[in-house]
Amino acid sequence: MFGMLWMLSTRVRHFLRRYMPTNILIAVLHSRRGLKWGVPAMLLAVPYFFAAAVFAGMVAQGRPGWLNILVLLFVWNALKFFVAGPLCLARLVQVRMKEARARRSARVRILSEGVRVYRVVASEEAAPAQSFELTR
Repeated sequence: MFGMLWMLSTRVRHFLRRYMPTNILIAVLHSRRGLKWGVPAMLLAVPYFFAAAVFAGMVAQGRPGWLNILVLLFVWNALKFFVAGPLCLARLVQVRMKEARARRSARVRILSEGVRVYRVVASEEAAPAQSFELTR
């Protein structure tokens, strides 16, 4: 019985993470390319909070009680986006520091091996895509 409930919960979780739009967007935000969009995505929490307030007002005016489920859904989605912003920002800072450290260590390793490093600069008199010269 416990195993069947465990399997059912994992399948429901997989379905929700894979096919629900807000979960897809949160997954994209947590990818490397999406980290920079974490703080602007916090603005998506505003319409969700507004929708939750509208539906809560409708329930308070005597509309059906099942609308409270939508209020909970809107509040939950708003909180997901509200929390995702700072988390993505912190993770972006962490990733950029790690990348800078890797670039710095690669540069030091190249220079310590005695390899001369040249910068490729396009010649001004020729077309940029045709002629290049090396400078130190």
